[in-house]
Amino acid sequence: MAQVPQPLDALAVRTWCGLALQELGRAREEIDAINVYPVADGDTGTNLYLTVESAAAAVEAVFAGYEEAGGDQRPKLADAVRAMAHGALIGARGNSGTILAQLLRGMAQVLAADGETAHTDAQGLRLALRRAADSARDAVAHPVEGTVLTVASAAADAVTGVEDDCGGVARAAYEGARAALAATPGQLAVLERAGVVDAGGRGLVAVLAALVETFTGEAPRVPEGAGRVVAPRPDDDVRGVTRACADPPAEEGGPAYEVIYLLEAGDAAVARLRQRLDSLGNSLVVVGGDGLWNVHVHVDDAGAAVEAGIEAGRPHRIRITHFAAGDVHTTGSGRPPREPVQRAVVAVVPGEGLAALYQEAGATTVLARAGEPPASGELVEGVRRAHAREVVLLPNDSDLRHTAAAAAEQVRTEGVRVALIPTRSAVQGIAALAVHEPERRFDEDVVAMTSAAGATRYAEVTMAERQSWTTAGICQAGDVLGLIDGDVAVIGSDVTAAAETVLDRMLAAGGELVTLVLGDDAPESIAARLESRVRESYLAVDTVVYQGGRQGSLLLIGVE
Repeated sequence: MAQVPQPLDALAVRTWCGLALQELGRAREEIDAINVYPVADGDTGTNLYLTVESAAAAVEAVFAGYEEAGGDQRPKLADAVRAMAHGALIGARGNSGTILAQLLRGMAQVLAADGETAHTDAQGLRLALRRAADSARDAVAHPVEGTVLTVASAAADAVTGVEDDCGGVARAAYEGARAALAATPGQLAVLERAGVVDAGGRGLVAVLAALVETFTGEAPRVPEGAGRVVAPRPDDDVRGVTRACADPPAEEGGPAYEVIYLLEAGDAAVARLRQRLDSLGNSLVVVGGDGLWNVHVHVDDAGAAVEAGIEAGRPHRIRITHFAAGDVHTTGSGRPPREPVQRAVVAVVPGEGLAALYQEAGATTVLARAGEPPASGELVEGVRRAHAREVVLLPNDSDLRHTAAAAAEQVRTEGVRVALIPTRSAVQGIAALAVHEPERRFDEDVVAMTSAAGATRYAEVTMAERQSWTTAGICQAGDVLGLIDGDVAVIGSDVTAAAETVLDRMLAAGGELVTLVLGDDAPESIAARLESRVRESYLAVDTVVYQGGRQGSLLLIGVE
């Protein structure tokens, strides 16, 4: 549906993110299929989609915050573009996603800059596109022409001297990018051999098409199959684009691992880290600033890349991908595709400790850290990693119900049978996983797992971050909160005492098994105290204790 033309403001940023997500959603499979550089791992479209999804979610959170506050206030342009850039930074995936995050950050640096004149007009947009292209090129250790960097620079060049409104500037950037994209096979031999344009550049053209629609209400639809613009060389062993993308990696003898992590560190430490990582591998991209960075590199020694991050600061959200490992995107030449298993369980878990527990039980996990819920694309990616014909999806969070439903709907279109069990806590997921039997009929297994989850009450002990009204009264920042089935039931000052009160209230209605999942910050003696209380006060009730790691909550409690 066409959008109403609008000025360069926070609403425009919100609209752009939403439309860009739609464009990348439509183009994702095509972009994945033409992904041959720097590594033919067939996931550039997915990575770009996840990066923009994270950016869009951050912008939506800003608008939601203003709506909750009430009144007629709306976010300012600076609020929205900073949120967009931060969301993209923390959610960036892969080489192209990391570069896109820096492109958005470069735009935000201009549009959110303090000064006498706000950059809310066409001139501001021209400056933002220039800064975006230049900052992205600076973030790449060894820029290569014929990539998304070339396309971004062409977009910025195309708007120089354009005397028009934001819509005219956006259209000029789009046309310049599209022309540069069509020329990429002549700049990179690997693209010419495969008969494709650069996948990252194709994604950027989709994002710029969304920018045009944002300001004009008219979508310059990129023709379907625009990524396949030249014929493969007949002397190369490439049976079409899909085959070219399926053979990992594009560069013979290239590094075996992709390593990505967020890093909290100062500028000087990051400068030293760049030098260290550059000596370890290639495809090095370090984006961000103001103490938070997203680091991406291809290496043979993944451990050394992570250790370098530890020396520089505090790395987290570490992702390591082995390029040689077959997955839903890659079925390497000379290696038969991996046969899908019949059934798998995919679960969202709040901490590394629980992730290990779920994995030991055979589940594929998607990690959700405090304040960073997974997007639907990450759940889709988790289902694909499970590589199964039938999948049971456990969101383990009531707030993820709609996200999980959207992910389930998407993978159903790919021929996977998916059942979504609306688990609202990781302890309900543990109960469901305990009765999972892959040999049973799918429907019977789902019913059994749903019944086990539904028969498990759940609770959480955590710390209040700010003053707030709750169902148990007013809490202050730093108070201990005990939530039962999602509602605040206890407000206290002592973690163990609050946990005992919560446990007593839950067991008052009966129970056979108590599950305790301890966070890293839980008191050391709390497990022993609660186990002793159950043993002394509730006959025939067993207790099991798990270490949840950095799960956000001090304690999770389940009563079956």
